[in-house]
Amino acid sequence: MKKYFVEFIGTFFLIFTIGNVVIAPGAGLFAPLAIGAVLTAMIYAGGHISGAHYNPAVTMAFWFRGKMNSRDVFPYMVTQVVAGVLAALAVLFVKGAPEISSMEISPLPALIAETLFTFALCLVILEVATSKATQGNSYYGIAIGFVVMAGTYAVGNISGGVFNPAVAVGIIIMGIVDPSSIWIYLCANSIGGFFAPAVYKLIHSDE
Repeated sequence: MKKYFVEFIGTFFLIFTIGNVVIAPGAGLFAPLAIGAVLTAMIYAGGHISGAHYNPAVTMAFWFRGKMNSRDVFPYMVTQVVAGVLAALAVLFVKGAPEISSMEISPLPALIAETLFTFALCLVILEVATSKATQGNSYYGIAIGFVVMAGTYAVGNISGGVFNPAVAVGIIIMGIVDPSSIWIYLCANSIGGFFAPAVYKLIHSDE
C-alpha cells in the first residue's frame, strides 16, 4: 500500500509544481527548471519504495520491460491520475481561480514531439533504473529530471511538454490545454511508453 501512497505524493507534487510555475504569475523561463528539479527530488525520495514512476507511460514501460508486477499496473495508473486531478484542483485553489487562456496546439507537431520525448524519457528511465550495467548508481534521478527539463524547454511551446498522461489530465483540468487535445497525449505517451522497452530489449538482448 505504501508504494501507491508514494506514487500519489510524487505525482501530486510534480503536477502541483507544473501548475504553479506555468500559470501566471509563474516562473517564466525557469518553469522547466523547477519541473525538472521537483521530479528529480521526488524520484530520489520515492525510488526505493515505488520505483518513482509518477507517470502512466513509465509504468507501462516498466511493465513491458518485465520490471513491473501486472497486478500493480492498474492501481499505479489510477493513483497517478487521481493525484493529477487533485493537484490540478489544488493549483486552481491556491492561485485563486485564475483566468487562463488555453494553449493552441497543432495536432501533428504535438503528437510527434510528445511521442519522441516520452520515448526518450522512458528509455532513459529504463537505462538508469533497470539496467544491470547501471545498477546501484546515484545519478538516476538527475538523469530523469534532466530529460523532462530538456524536453519542456525543447517542445514546451509545441505540445506543452507533457510526456505524461497524468500531467495531461492535470493541465486540462487547470485549463492550460483544451480538453479536445487529450487524445494527442494519450496516443503519444502510450506509443512512447511502448516503444522504449522494445528498443531497450533490442539494445540489451543479452539481459
